[in-house]
Amino acid sequence: MAEEGKSRAGMELRETVALMDSDNYQERFRAEYYQTVIRYGELMGMLEKWDRGELGFVPDCPREIYNIQAKAMADYIAVLHVRARMEYIEV
Repeated sequence: MAEEGKSRAGMELRETVALMDSDNYQERFRAEYYQTVIRYGELMGMLEKWDRGELGFVPDCPREIYNIQAKAMADYIAVLHVRARMEYIEV
């Protein structure tokens, strides 16, 4: 897993703001992709801590809800990745 809070490209969430605000659709696409990857990594990090009994809080939702969210995010990342290849956007 990527370091918590960072995408595979090494970006932190706050570093995606300029891309998100760009007039260039490819940069906005990268921001969306990186933000989703970062948030997915953070969610997976939380779930790994939960599994090890190292979570510093008690979640309000049952684990299955987080599992559904993680799957949806992984699926969305996969769709974005395919779209990036089809649109020749390097992510």
